[in-house]
Amino acid sequence: MRLAVFNAARTGVCASLLALGAVSLAGCGISSITSGLGGGMFGGGSSSQTTGATGVSEEQLLSAAKSDGGSGSAVGEVAHGCPRLSISPHGGHLTIYENGRAGDGLAIMHRGEITKTARECHIEPGRVTVRYGFSGRVLLGPRGHAGNVRLPINVVVTDAKRARISGDSVSVDASVAVDNPIGYFSTVRSVTFDIPEGTRPGEYEVFVGFDQNAQGAG
Repeated sequence: MRLAVFNAARTGVCASLLALGAVSLAGCGISSITSGLGGGMFGGGSSSQTTGATGVSEEQLLSAAKSDGGSGSAVGEVAHGCPRLSISPHGGHLTIYENGRAGDGLAIMHRGEITKTARECHIEPGRVTVRYGFSGRVLLGPRGHAGNVRLPINVVVTDAKRARISGDSVSVDASVAVDNPIGYFSTVRSVTFDIPEGTRPGEYEVFVGFDQNAQGAG
């Protein structure tokens, strides 16, 4: 029975790999944002402003992830003037293999996918706070084990010249089982950074993506 279930899980993972192969970069570089207050570029003036009317919540992102959709698709509408939120190049997926068997489809332990992103921001003179979130799923592979799966995520903030100005490392957790081989995760975090006079918040970008240097990644 266990072998049969694992074979079914393996089939599902392989199907996902094949389906995603054609769009493996489709989620990269996409600006993914929460609902906003309309047009215009913020950053000037003495008063602070907050873009985003509905807010970013883990529950909203988790619900969106479970409803599926395109890789890296946004939750909500565009909020103009905020730093963008994108999935880092090649960071939308992470496949973990048994040691020494990277690239072998029969040796997949689990695969993580970021499927939804959202963000809102609070803009003050010379400073921006971005509240961002992302969600996705973990698929149990033919060599995976039931229980909690933890996957590492890298967060990088870049300026208009794509120079890194801030970064963070976080992790996401999802529970999987032999009879329920798909688990879901969601997280919401904040990052604050200074912007020099004469620059606009929309010139900055927040990237999130799986750490491709994780043990067993391939």
